[in-house]
Amino acid sequence: MSEIASQAIVTRAAQDQPAPPTLTDDDAYETVGDITAAKPVMRARNVDVYYADNHAVTNVSLDIGRNEVIALIGPSGCGKSTFIRCLNRMNDTIESARVTGEITLDGENIYDRGMDVVMLRARVGMVFQKPSPFAKSVYDNVAYGPRIHGLARNRVELDDIVQTSLERAGLWSEVKDRLEDSGMGLSGGQQQRLCIARTIAVNPGVILMDEPCSALDPIATAKIEDLIDELKQNYAIVIVTHSMQQAARVSQRTAYFHLGKLIEVGDTDDIFTNPRHKLTEDYITGRFG
Repeated sequence: MSEIASQAIVTRAAQDQPAPPTLTDDDAYETVGDITAAKPVMRARNVDVYYADNHAVTNVSLDIGRNEVIALIGPSGCGKSTFIRCLNRMNDTIESARVTGEITLDGENIYDRGMDVVMLRARVGMVFQKPSPFAKSVYDNVAYGPRIHGLARNRVELDDIVQTSLERAGLWSEVKDRLEDSGMGLSGGQQQRLCIARTIAVNPGVILMDEPCSALDPIATAKIEDLIDELKQNYAIVIVTHSMQQAARVSQRTAYFHLGKLIEVGDTDDIFTNPRHKLTEDYITGRFG
């Protein structure tokens, strides 16, 4: 993401404007921009999500590409977190939720009856808004997934997975002498990196991040953002964020959601410096949010 594009978000001042255009449930719409990725690992097509009678996500189609970060942005309640939860079937835990359309992972429909949801969530990991380490030691937090999935044949292999995961999460040097201490005793930023280490310990193909820095201070946020940049070399990453500056810093593609609809998607530089849809422009210039 260029420095010019990042600064554009800050320098284009918000002005008093009439209420932004709205889309109703009856409006037909077509996403502006290219929904495809050069190297797709996941594909969503015509996805709708309902919570009982509430139509939360409407006809969303989007590719998730390997070795890139895609940021989902938009005002509160626009459907971005609901959509990301579809990608590893977290919405299954909500009784009233219903998902239609097709989502594939490496060509396999993740909503097929035969899909093993536990294995799916290992392949498509999730990092939540609030750090959520287990009430276990640092070591056991990271070792938990490899143990239940049988990824290590002995303690030596498990030790190697734990160390490698903590190194990739940028945490090893800070905790290597505290592996038996409780993960709950770490700082907020360290806890979030521990959760990232726990996620990557089972070798996922995709990492979902739902506002991973919203509860962190600026220093911890900067460390997570640097880590995201490193992790994209090995994983596909989807990040939901309310910070447009963060989206500009960490992502290569950006998708703008509004009232449950995917309005525009494209290269992050283009979205922030030359948006094609008026709703996107109004949002990134601060006219509503």
